[in-house]
Amino acid sequence: MRDGVTTENTIQITIDEDSGIPIWLQLRNRLIYLITSGHYAVGDKLPTVREMAVGLGINYNTVSKVYQDIERDGYIVSKRGRGTFAHDGYRANEDTPSNAADSLADAFIQQCRELGVPRRDIVGLVEARLKAMEG
Repeated sequence: MRDGVTTENTIQITIDEDSGIPIWLQLRNRLIYLITSGHYAVGDKLPTVREMAVGLGINYNTVSKVYQDIERDGYIVSKRGRGTFAHDGYRANEDTPSNAADSLADAFIQQCRELGVPRRDIVGLVEARLKAMEG
């Protein structure tokens, strides 16, 4: 587990190398969660790609890929010479999550698909886990 980046808003971002989830996807999901949950308000400055890479001990290109990906989806906006800032452009896209719970559900579904879990089995997995937790 890599513990590494604490932002100006005192938010800790960690990477778990043993989780089986690609590092870039962990970082992407965490940043999206931080933006959609309000930890980063619209206009808040994010760490630079270099700061994030060094802080987490991961490849610069990995962080750059994540930033490009979430910028394309409207979660951040880059301003040349000024930095990268949280943005709410994702709300205009009906396919993007609008809150932390939706973001978490989207990440779970994506991870199930990456593991090859058939679509029809995903709901059953959640129901079985809920039942196990209740009983």
